[in-house]
Amino acid sequence: MAEINPEILIWARKTAGLDLETAARKIALNAARGMSGAERLAAIEAGEVMPSAALLRRMAEKYHRPILTFYLPTVPAPPQLGQDFRTLPDQGDESNILLATLLRDVKARQALVRETLEEDEDAVEVDLVGSAKGIRNAAELGAAIARAIDFDRAAYRAHAKGEEAFAYLRTLVEGKGVFVLLAGDCGHWSTAIEVGIFRGFAIADRLAPFIVINDQDAKSAWAFTLLHELAHLLIGETGVSGGTPAAGIEQLCNDAAAAVLVDRAEVVDLKRLLRDGDGDINVIEVFADKARISQSMVAYQLFRVGVIDEVRWTELRDTFRRLWVTQKDRERERNRGKDGGPNWYVVRRHRLGSAILAVARQGMADGSLTPTRAARMLGVKPMNVYPLLAEPRRANA
Repeated sequence: MAEINPEILIWARKTAGLDLETAARKIALNAARGMSGAERLAAIEAGEVMPSAALLRRMAEKYHRPILTFYLPTVPAPPQLGQDFRTLPDQGDESNILLATLLRDVKARQALVRETLEEDEDAVEVDLVGSAKGIRNAAELGAAIARAIDFDRAAYRAHAKGEEAFAYLRTLVEGKGVFVLLAGDCGHWSTAIEVGIFRGFAIADRLAPFIVINDQDAKSAWAFTLLHELAHLLIGETGVSGGTPAAGIEQLCNDAAAAVLVDRAEVVDLKRLLRDGDGDINVIEVFADKARISQSMVAYQLFRVGVIDEVRWTELRDTFRRLWVTQKDRERERNRGKDGGPNWYVVRRHRLGSAILAVARQGMADGSLTPTRAARMLGVKPMNVYPLLAEPRRANA
């Protein structure tokens, strides 16, 4: 077997945001032979000691890198992940490192999808990508989005639940050739990425356009994020979104997404219903439920049209966030005592979306995809590929 490249070990540790002492603790490299764990790790990184296979596996896990990375001849070039549209002060904290890991994984999986489609003679480019490249008016861009996916606001709102409305929207978007994934961690709940760090990610590739939504966010916010990232695709901008937009592309995509879901006149009309004190919360909750959107989005739109000021918008945003976290904690507590839970394959299919599952099924059927490549594309183990791709049975079948 090829030798480990010590430079890669150093690079992988540092890009994981770990110093020697922290890394040694995470990979369970304890003190031995008169040396501390950090000293032992430094010796390994200097090429003086060869790491065991078990230690390499732990490094791969804690550094969020494939184990084969350690055998590369040189440090790999940074992946092209597009623009960072976020307004965040600290790009080096742990959450941003987890985000970088997630984005690398998504980019690698998107590349596999693209390679598979390139081998399909019937594959065609997605016309909506870049179709609104020169548009910088939010209302015009919102109208372009609605036309591109044949969106019907009344049909969207007619669904009884927010999840059903999102499913309707996701089906429209995937029906136009866009892959829509739900992903908010690096494969385990302990690596969950906060919504304040990242809400969505778009890859404006004309053959295999990807949209990733952080499913750590409230489900009522998913539709807005999907449309926001779809706006990025229409103007041909690959990148990651998060935080509160100040101006530029993020503000444009925010306003365009809002224009698809809500008519500006509807927001202005809420002014006559608002009362002092907590009255605005009740008005917002009722309208958000009717429009199948998040309460925070309604509050933000009220701020955008000048019905409330920025101070009140910030208060409402924080209030709705606390209410959602409290509700989430209560649900988790209620479910803690229950046996079982949702089927792993059902959850995984929902997170992946029907579009990427269809590509994997077709690739496996025609032999263009091996189980190993399909597993990498889907982010699962090879042993899980066949049951994951099996068509779920209907209850009345």
